[in-house]
Amino acid sequence: MTAPQSSVITRVEGRALPLRGDDIDTDRIMPARFLRAVSFEGLERHVFEDDRASWPRARGRHPFDDASYAGASVLVVNRNFGCGSSREHAPQGLLRWGIRACVGESFSEIFFANALAIGLPCVRVSAEAAVEMQTMVEARPETTVQVDLAQGAVRVGDWVTGASMPGPALEAFLAGSWDATGLLLADPADVDAVARRLPYITGF
Repeated sequence: MTAPQSSVITRVEGRALPLRGDDIDTDRIMPARFLRAVSFEGLERHVFEDDRASWPRARGRHPFDDASYAGASVLVVNRNFGCGSSREHAPQGLLRWGIRACVGESFSEIFFANALAIGLPCVRVSAEAAVEMQTMVEARPETTVQVDLAQGAVRVGDWVTGASMPGPALEAFLAGSWDATGLLLADPADVDAVARRLPYITGF
């Protein structure tokens, strides 16, 4: 099957939101009480809801409440982001909030896979680069960040660092094959032909 062109993701560009801290788990990203919904609609309203409510006033506003980062499309994190339970609601909430790419030192394997399935690339940079990016964005929230999957690089103004992700995931984004639903819809005749050959569909 040929992937629909709209599913190909080679680069994400926009302002960034820095979220400092290692081992930020999915329970914090999307609290469990919001997993009872029958769809993912509206989850963006609950991203980090408990963290935001308990955020110390001495630290200012939580990054997701800070107007400086409103409309950001690149999330900059640290080590082992998305660890904990395997809830797919966490990346769904981030995507619906407006995040189109995550940059960090490392990601939980399950979070990474759930993000891949919805077209949310998570690229790895060095620990030092992640912290430096966060510092630059905090100093100048208006700065444009470019996540270039094809070139394996992240750019913040004139600053550039190498970025990576596992080969099969990278290939899926560059080819558009991450979008399983899109692949099926792109060639319904092929889907029907395969279905007619399957005895557990036609053999009854």
